[in-house]
Amino acid sequence: MEPFTFTSALWRWAAQDAWRFVTLPEELSETIRLTSGPPKGFGSIRVAVTVGATSWRTSVFPDTGSHCYVLPMKRAVRQAEDLQDGDLVTVTVQPLDAWRVT
Repeated sequence: MEPFTFTSALWRWAAQDAWRFVTLPEELSETIRLTSGPPKGFGSIRVAVTVGATSWRTSVFPDTGSHCYVLPMKRAVRQAEDLQDGDLVTVTVQPLDAWRVT
């Protein structure tokens, strides 16, 4: 599966103050849901991510409220890219366990 780029606001999870996320767009979330292999724990899908000059591997998780996937933004990434709550973040994400569509 090709990588996807989107822009989303960085937000703080109310239930756990230390966690920050960006929400994947609805259409991209649906594409990942339909084309990725079986989800892992908590419904997660493994992804490779790039924000600015920082790249890492992590997972996106389904959010029942928005029906979209959310991407956790590690503190190290937020610090390296000088990101604050509410900032718009441009993200490139590539699912790692995509089914082959022929």
